[in-house]
Amino acid sequence: MTVVIVNYNSGSLLVNCVHAVLHQVQQIVVVDNASSDTSLIELENKLSSKKLHIVRLHNNIGFAAGCNVGFNLSTEPLTLFLNPDCILQENSLQRMVEIIESDTHIGMVGGFLVNPDGSEQGGGRRAIPTPWRAFVRAFGLYHLEKFWPRLFFDFHLNNKPLPHVPIEVEAISGALMLVKREAIDEVGLWDENYFLHCEDLDLCVRFRQKKWKIIFIPDAPVVHFQGTCSRSRPFFVSWHKHKGMLRFYQKFFLRQYPKALMGLVTLAVWSRFGIAVMFLSAQYCCKLLKIRI
Repeated sequence: MTVVIVNYNSGSLLVNCVHAVLHQVQQIVVVDNASSDTSLIELENKLSSKKLHIVRLHNNIGFAAGCNVGFNLSTEPLTLFLNPDCILQENSLQRMVEIIESDTHIGMVGGFLVNPDGSEQGGGRRAIPTPWRAFVRAFGLYHLEKFWPRLFFDFHLNNKPLPHVPIEVEAISGALMLVKREAIDEVGLWDENYFLHCEDLDLCVRFRQKKWKIIFIPDAPVVHFQGTCSRSRPFFVSWHKHKGMLRFYQKFFLRQYPKALMGLVTLAVWSRFGIAVMFLSAQYCCKLLKIRI
């Protein structure tokens, strides 16, 4: 198996991430998106292995493009795309391999993403956020799900009871994604027109279009220190997240839904971005005031 890790200023977490998988795989490819911190220096000083291959990029080309660089260097039938702020727990990878190899129709599996406090993290298991589902979520209509579950379905499945066995889902998180090479060869590589958000949903949609199963594994826990690599550039990250949302909706749903609904979804996305900018600006101002005081 090959592990592909796209790194950007992840600090000491990169060392911990690589250390957790080093003795479980045949190859680790770390693609560095022009980091300015000491994460690569720490990795080279603390971990030395013939399995480890580091690719230093001169520019930040984004997550999807970074994944493709790593995948094209892989030599194994299975590839694990792993965020540098993820720490695999004992036996989790073994369990993921067991499930993906149990059925020729399974093309992708994901584990149980948890926060450092042990609570389930959003995104590890989810449904595809279609325009209607996004509209329901954006305007709080998901609170009506208990009365009309099919109409006001909430695509955030982490709000539902944790299953006892692996189950098929519509999408998992790109932070932890084990895939078969034969599936990627059929479906295609990551869409590099996304910079850092919704590219995992895009890949999941294309897997399902080609009839590959996606499985969520509840007994394969992985601790995810979410947001570690994006804290230094919050406005930049927010812009690309919302831009990615619009690309995703336009790519897969533009011709399937009424223009009025797509217009509302677009309005909701940009409204959400405006609110995010105001919130981030307020946070920044508060920090400045504290520093001056």
